[in-house]
Amino acid sequence: MRIGELARRTAVSERSLRYYEQQGLLSSHRTSGGHRAYDEGAVDRVIRIQELYAAGLCSSKIAALLPCIRDADGGPSLEATPLLVTELCEQRERLDRMIADLARAREVLDEVIEAASGEPVPGPLGPLAQVREDPAT
Repeated sequence: MRIGELARRTAVSERSLRYYEQQGLLSSHRTSGGHRAYDEGAVDRVIRIQELYAAGLCSSKIAALLPCIRDADGGPSLEATPLLVTELCEQRERLDRMIADLARAREVLDEVIEAASGEPVPGPLGPLAQVREDPAT
């Protein structure tokens, strides 16, 4: 498939796809006309790259991690190095701290809204609700 179709199917810009290639996260082959062409597996790979970026990983960490993730076909993967696993665990801990900070910020905002309006704020919604209700997190 051409870059435009991959961009459309993954909701990722063509510019980002070219950047992913430059960073070694995604590969393509060239048609006889010099256009980039991607195989069907590129869709899942781009989605995975987006998920890893959303998790706070930088492109160099993603490049190191991608070979360790099984493909959709369940094919073999390399084992992650202990250092990479440690770094991923540290990133997860950073995300946990960010979630807790956001939950505290939401509580402060709720208090301000209640004080300003005199009305109680409706119950928590969404993923932060669990963090707010579970002080152990």
